[in-house]
Amino acid sequence: MSRKIYIATFGCRTNQADSASIQEDFVAAGYEEALRPEEADVIVVNSCTVTHRSDQQVRQLTRRMLRQNAGARVLVTGCYAQRSPESLAGLQGLAGVVGNTRKGELVRIAEGVSDNPEYRRDLVGIFLDSFEKIRAIDLVPGTPIGGRTRPFVKIQDGCDARCSYCIIPSVRGPSRSVPPGQIIDQVRSLVSEGFREIVLTGIHIGTYGLYLEPRHPLDRLLEDIVRVEGLGQVRLSSIEPMELSRRVVRLAARTDRIAPHFHICLQSGSDRILKRMLRPYDAKRFLGLVEPIRELLPRAAIGTDVIVGFPGETEEDHQATLDLLERGPFTYLHVFPYSDRPGTAASSMADKVPADVVKRRAGELRRLGSRKNRKFRRSWIGQRLRVLTLTKEHDGRREGLTGNYLPAWVPASVQPNRLTEGIAARDEGGALIFDEVEPVSSSEFRVPSTESSS
Repeated sequence: MSRKIYIATFGCRTNQADSASIQEDFVAAGYEEALRPEEADVIVVNSCTVTHRSDQQVRQLTRRMLRQNAGARVLVTGCYAQRSPESLAGLQGLAGVVGNTRKGELVRIAEGVSDNPEYRRDLVGIFLDSFEKIRAIDLVPGTPIGGRTRPFVKIQDGCDARCSYCIIPSVRGPSRSVPPGQIIDQVRSLVSEGFREIVLTGIHIGTYGLYLEPRHPLDRLLEDIVRVEGLGQVRLSSIEPMELSRRVVRLAARTDRIAPHFHICLQSGSDRILKRMLRPYDAKRFLGLVEPIRELLPRAAIGTDVIVGFPGETEEDHQATLDLLERGPFTYLHVFPYSDRPGTAASSMADKVPADVVKRRAGELRRLGSRKNRKFRRSWIGQRLRVLTLTKEHDGRREGLTGNYLPAWVPASVQPNRLTEGIAARDEGGALIFDEVEPVSSSEFRVPSTESSS
């Protein structure tokens, strides 16, 4: 009887890409995917630690899985495991805590090689190393978990920034990049399997290629990717403002194969708070970086992240954020209440904002984000848009996603994982409704000439 593996993933797209690689490792070792944790012989919880709530959710889920399947070998890996292994190791019945540095060894650890003296063992078995200053990582090509229609291709990991609120550099290590040849090979493999959209992900993708020899920046990687025969479109995950090259924006304006969607992290509209956060720009500089996107790509979605209630944030600082977001070209907002992370510079700041004030301010920002998104979404009624069909069906319709990151519904007769085009008929329930769509071939898309995008 074959063994079964179940993977539960928390957090960012990079973690989801990591989980896909972990699953490929187990499949290569003879495991089958379990649809439910109760069916699994091995359970891997790939954790996140970006907020206190993330830590709590990881612990809760792990305890539940230990109760539901006492016979499984349960391992916790990921960023929480890297940051605070001892707080997880006390969970009764847990087989091991595996840091990000040892994710590639999960199969060996699950199969009992953990008794090998080369490993450090304490409590239930902690497998953890500090990050070495390396500038390249290995990527395992593979099909994404669960038959997704938008596979995540991890191109980069780690971060060299030292934002005062962020724990990620200490749990992900320094910025390092996947060699471009490996990325192109994986994109070609996914395209050959029929995937129409590829999402490039990483912790700090704007730094892609800076430490490769020779250097191979993100705009050159994108030029390589958009020339892959049969590719539908490639989409970028979030990017830091100072690392969004104008060459990338100009390239996106010259081809249909880059989704018109940019997520650029702001965090605050107050210069004083940005300085305390150790962000390398002020509000005016940020707007100067994002406004050219609207000029070159008027159809593009432009999203951003905002942290609410950073230590020392006053009503004036909060209003500055509201004002900047109101006048900026943003089509949606991701709003995060500040979460204290021990070990960061912000954690030692004494002037914390009361929880009720944070909640009120977050509500104001979310309402602003909803209003801006609704305005952007409704501006496309009667307009032709490209829609990627997804797997979910409801009430005779199939879920979809437009190139400019708007939720959509198309007729359920259209199969998943198809690139289509149609005219948005109306806005209903926060999504655009398309009564009819037609297939679109990637061969019809514009591909940039071989001239440099610089």
